[in-house]
Amino acid sequence: MFTYDLGEGNDPNVILPLKRFLLNEQCLEAWQGLDLYLFRDENVVFYIGQSHSGFARVWEHLLSGFKGHSITGRFIWINWPKSMKFTIELLSSQSAQFATVGYDLDAAEQWLIREYSPCFNVSHNPQPTAVPSTYLPPNAKFRRRASLRKLIFEAERVVRAEDNQRWP
Repeated sequence: MFTYDLGEGNDPNVILPLKRFLLNEQCLEAWQGLDLYLFRDENVVFYIGQSHSGFARVWEHLLSGFKGHSITGRFIWINWPKSMKFTIELLSSQSAQFATVGYDLDAAEQWLIREYSPCFNVSHNPQPTAVPSTYLPPNAKFRRRASLRKLIFEAERVVRAEDNQRWP
């Protein structure tokens, strides 16, 4: 599942499974203005952040997760391969949904954090959602340490198999 949606007022956003995100090592031109990002599954938002380039910042979390420098990245790799199904959302602070906060990047991020109470955001989040018991916590030991290349290869195989099932 991948959507690039122009939504209300032609506001761009991107929603795609982590396994498909991993296959995009270069930011597509259409995604370059997207400055907010969410890591989530179908029920819970794990983390919300902001950056000049949401795409690049998501990659920083993923790469830093191997070394424990990003709790979100570590959480993803600890829960691999289940986390392949997590969703990455890229949004723009300039979209209509953030008009009430004056299209301000900091205010938009804070609004999203208050709205979703993500597990790993501590600032502006008085009651973070607990990590669902179906996942290992980010401080768990790695069950297997694979290189990023191997994990991308696994994601690519799963995506290819899914795409082949859709197009018999």
